[in-house]
Amino acid sequence: MTRHFRLRISIFTLVWFALAGGSQAAAPDPKLPPLVIGLKNPESAVKAADGRMFVSVIGEFEKAGDGAVMLVTPGKAVPFATGLDDPKGLVFIGRNLYAADGQKIWRINPSGRATVFVSAAAFGRPVYSLNDLAADESGNVYVSDTGDLKGHDGAVYRIAPTGSVTLLLDNQRQPALRAPNGVLVEDGQLWVADSLAGQVGRLGLADDSWSIIARGLPAADGLVRDLDGNLYISQWTTGQIWSLPPGSDQPELLAEGYQSAADIGLDQPTGHLLVPDMKAGQLLTAALRSGVPRDVDREPLKVRVERAFEHLEFDRPIVLTHAGDGSNRVFVASQLGRVFVFPNGQGVKQSEPFFDLHQKVRYSDKENEEGFLGLAFHPHFEQNGEFFAYYTTTDAPHVSVVSRFRATGSDHAQASPDSEEELLRIPQPYWNHNGGTLAFGPDGYLYIALGDGGLADDPHGNGQNLKTLLGSVLRIDVDRRDPGLKYAIPKDNPFARRPPARPEIYAYGVRNIWRLSFDRQTGDCWAADVGQNIWEEIDLIRSGGNYGWALREGMHRFGPGGSPPRPDLIEPIWEYHHDIGKSITGGHVYRGQRVPKLAGMYLYGDYVTGRIWGLKYDPARRRVVANHPIAGNVMPIMSFGEDEQGEVYFMTTQGRLFRFASAQPK
Repeated sequence: MTRHFRLRISIFTLVWFALAGGSQAAAPDPKLPPLVIGLKNPESAVKAADGRMFVSVIGEFEKAGDGAVMLVTPGKAVPFATGLDDPKGLVFIGRNLYAADGQKIWRINPSGRATVFVSAAAFGRPVYSLNDLAADESGNVYVSDTGDLKGHDGAVYRIAPTGSVTLLLDNQRQPALRAPNGVLVEDGQLWVADSLAGQVGRLGLADDSWSIIARGLPAADGLVRDLDGNLYISQWTTGQIWSLPPGSDQPELLAEGYQSAADIGLDQPTGHLLVPDMKAGQLLTAALRSGVPRDVDREPLKVRVERAFEHLEFDRPIVLTHAGDGSNRVFVASQLGRVFVFPNGQGVKQSEPFFDLHQKVRYSDKENEEGFLGLAFHPHFEQNGEFFAYYTTTDAPHVSVVSRFRATGSDHAQASPDSEEELLRIPQPYWNHNGGTLAFGPDGYLYIALGDGGLADDPHGNGQNLKTLLGSVLRIDVDRRDPGLKYAIPKDNPFARRPPARPEIYAYGVRNIWRLSFDRQTGDCWAADVGQNIWEEIDLIRSGGNYGWALREGMHRFGPGGSPPRPDLIEPIWEYHHDIGKSITGGHVYRGQRVPKLAGMYLYGDYVTGRIWGLKYDPARRRVVANHPIAGNVMPIMSFGEDEQGEVYFMTTQGRLFRFASAQPK
């Protein structure tokens, strides 16, 4: 909405009657009763990370001091921040709430105290009516100014955390821009709903590219996007809400019958939109088009994280594992090429060197997806002393090597780089997307997770190319040799007899698995595949499976050349949107004893946000039934590991190790 209320009504009256047929629209779904009634011109609704819900109320238009932000409680709304003028768009950054109000933006602290964050003078040009707000992960605020509502002087600005203002869009830069209203920022792109133009545009923040993604939406007002990538647009004059599925340019009617649907908000956990109906003076809801399945249990677990082996720290720990030899020793590998070993006791004071390959390992902080990336002990390590490593070699640019090494002595306490026997040498076109997990499956074969070779958009098409090892999970027999190889191809590998496909490939169509593990009880192979634009995913790896990259990202079409769902493309069992996290870090199915609540859950996290979850999969129903948040964000979460007892740990780039524990009673 804008502060020019009377003008806006006059502009849109004819549109209202044309679209509504001059008659009153049907009432909203009676199964979704109002959350709150009796509000005076509610404009925008938002839900905080802690679950609290807020709505801005304008009060009397253009009357100073009678606007407010209200805290919504069951059946009523109570004042939270008062003394505002005509507050409209709301957005949270951390614990602070920001509100657009006329020619200024308020910052409201957790106790409801409002101070001016940006005044009109900071914009350096006339400001008409600041309207909707959005925020990115860096704490920048994006705000629309609808201009004079005649198609002039509309603009969109970015405001840094310091309060400095940058003009992103106006009529000079985009002549088709008329009255920008709703804004949404996501993964380097800015979405703008234009009320007068009746369309939604998208601006690439890196290159200033502009495209129209939906038309035919006069009086477009609010914009939100759910975790399935569906975009929602409210129409103020028609009282309708439209959805735009990912990859589509045809809006679909979601809900109608509101008197004036203003700036909608998202309540993803309940599967609803928050709809301020300005004329009705109510805050209502509308069910999402799809969204998270309603019967997935998302209750936070009464589990916490705590430091493990608190006297020990390592330089970029990337693997934590065990030798499976009954010694209960813990091995930690550094990305720089050193492997350390220590007894599995929380009071241990120091670790001992087990293996040092750092002179052969290439690692750079500027190209930090290379280095020592994988370590796996032979299932018969106790007898043969063999283990395997995946690393980026220094003897050629961007080349990954998989090698066998042998530990010496009766207790296999140390190993030398001189024992190396190189099995595979894999050229990589770029430094990123190296994958790198090594893991022995219950069948005794070595599995190797490879990325697509890097850069972005899979430029060489490796994900769907069976002639290359990249973009695949490999499976080899390290106990036998085929002619010309230092390993053998298992006879039941899916492409063993299908040239020109590489016979080592077990599954393909992956982008950058980080990481892969086997459930020690069921033998299932779990993989977390890092997404690019919007979606992070979890896969169960099957023989011969094509996991869709770069035709699909998560459960969605990827890019202009992407594909809709197809029977030959395996969908992930779970995905999450970049509103939740930016880079998945895969873990293990918990089979330990210390935390019974975690039994059978796949523990995973997000590298960027430090969030952690326990995911429960029902194999009989072939679907996820629970995805429980676990409190205690620690970031960045670099990798997970498992000891000989089945206890699960995770590591951070700061070099510390963590484990899980039952929550302490309050």
